[in-house]
Amino acid sequence: MATKVTGILGKKVGMTQLFDSKGDVRPVTVLQAGPCVVTQHKKAVKDGYEAAQIGLVEFVKESRLSKPERGHLAKNNLPPVKFLREVPLEIEAGSDDNGALKIGDRVLVEIFDGEKFVDIVGVSKGKGFQGVVKRHHFGGGPKSHGSMFQITGSIGSSAFPSRVFKGMRMSGHMGNQRVTTRNLRVLGIDKDENLLVVEGSVPGPQGGYIVITKAKKPPRERRGFAGSATVDPLKAAKRAAKKA
Repeated sequence: MATKVTGILGKKVGMTQLFDSKGDVRPVTVLQAGPCVVTQHKKAVKDGYEAAQIGLVEFVKESRLSKPERGHLAKNNLPPVKFLREVPLEIEAGSDDNGALKIGDRVLVEIFDGEKFVDIVGVSKGKGFQGVVKRHHFGGGPKSHGSMFQITGSIGSSAFPSRVFKGMRMSGHMGNQRVTTRNLRVLGIDKDENLLVVEGSVPGPQGGYIVITKAKKPPRERRGFAGSATVDPLKAAKRAAKKA
């Protein structure tokens, strides 16, 4: 059985814009995707599930790693890697054992060849302690003289229920949370520089670590929205009505 890794680790390089064939501008994010190395193979027999633990290969001092991390990597003569994550596997039946996953195998950006959409997991930017206007997009009160328009206002009644309901939107810590952005369209792959270009924004700051995986639930291509060569359903219906 051939086993393929469905994800890769990387960093957010930054945002820019590209023009498509129609002349429309598209905001894009450039990602450094890999290179990565397989550091452990989680098996269903031993661990209860199938997955691959991979690490992003980048320059890091061995002293920056903890003693358990150094021992985990030295067991298989792997280079020091700081960023480790688990990604799912694809198991193809009917193949020989030459494609079996091995510790030390490289994971490159070419695993996304032919993929239209990807899911990206990152940590959002930390905003510190923020009020309800910035944190929850409250409208605020009157902005006339003497009015504190950004305060929260009333949060509960005194007689009933005599408490504040759970989940009440209030001031507090904003950002610095794990965020998953799904179904970002892949616009380009640079295999020489290990770069991946996706349409739209990606959570986290420039230089932030991210996990890129193949889209779990990619959107369906609808007729009339995939390009000029597709049949326009509205015009087709009008032509059919005239013939009738």
